[in-house]
Amino acid sequence: MAKRRKQRKRGKQASYASTITFLVLVAVIAWFFQDNQPGDSKKATTQQSATTSVGSSSSTVSTESNSVVNTGAVDYGHVDDVHPNESLAGSVLTDTVKANLAANAVHFNGTGAFILNNDDSDLDPNVSSAMYVNLSPVDNLQRPGVANALLTKSARQYKNRVTTGNASKIEPVGWQQLKIGGRYQYLYNRGHSIGYAIAGSVSGFDASEANIQNITTQTAWANQASNGDVNNTGQNYYEGLVRKALDQNKRLRYQVTPVYDGDDLVPAGSHIQAKSTDGTLNFNVFVPNVQPGVAIDYTNGSAKVVN
Repeated sequence: MAKRRKQRKRGKQASYASTITFLVLVAVIAWFFQDNQPGDSKKATTQQSATTSVGSSSSTVSTESNSVVNTGAVDYGHVDDVHPNESLAGSVLTDTVKANLAANAVHFNGTGAFILNNDDSDLDPNVSSAMYVNLSPVDNLQRPGVANALLTKSARQYKNRVTTGNASKIEPVGWQQLKIGGRYQYLYNRGHSIGYAIAGSVSGFDASEANIQNITTQTAWANQASNGDVNNTGQNYYEGLVRKALDQNKRLRYQVTPVYDGDDLVPAGSHIQAKSTDGTLNFNVFVPNVQPGVAIDYTNGSAKVVN
């Protein structure tokens, strides 16, 4: 009996040892295959992790002073969007464009444009001069440069273009028109630096859409948005502020500078400033030349609808 008990005990001990050995072996094999999974599978897992990380922070525009950046893929939005999102608006703010803006602080305003230097213009409206519009000569690529104006209410034009003989048009450099549908239907407008309604009555100023010194290839959003709509701040919104100030008999300086990235034919956007002598009008902004739902090649103006 004692002998049989010893044999059973040794059998149980052997069984326990075998079980432990088996479990250890399984753990070692599992560890080996986890650390040495097939290359494509492991690469895919790594890429998925990286993509998730980038996706959570890509295409953002920092609102910190002097640190506007665009990273990762652009979120183009949709052609029916009211205004560009921060990703699309910031996509044109390359290092070159930021250097041309020479702003110490750049902040996305949430409605399509960027506020520069806390919206404080560096223009001096208290100059001793009669009303004027001064346009820079086009450069060797036929691109318009900075446009300056000193304006009063008498500069305003309320009549139709046809009535005043300002209805002629040109196709500015980079003009490759594209039907996009949505709220604007077509991608490009003949974008004026100094607008017809603002300065169409200034003597000697050609306010037509055929003035090569005053017309750029500008997106429909950047040009048209939006008369009186604070939720859609394209160039027309800021021109509306100027029109209102002039109608209130303000005297003001106004400046629009098309900003290019290198030798691109289509501007990345427009740097727009205005300041009245009494200080009630004062803004300093950058309106990006973008269109929701559309990818633009600024080197030549070609584009495609992506959303």
